[in-house]
Amino acid sequence: MLKALIVLVMLAIVASLASSFFFLMKDDGSSHRSVNGLVVRVTLSALLIVLIGVAFVTGNLDLNPPPY
Repeated sequence: MLKALIVLVMLAIVASLASSFFFLMKDDGSSHRSVNGLVVRVTLSALLIVLIGVAFVTGNLDLNPPPY
């Protein structure tokens, strides 16, 4: 469950990056949508770090799992 949430947050970061790139190319500088996208990416990245930390502490994520 936690691993799936981590993957979803990573996909949301990539989607936010793509939308910010689109707004950067299409807007003529009068809009702040690229800056808002940056705020969303930073927030999602902080959430991702917290989720990875929680996964390590609870044992859902191993640093170097055995190959079996």
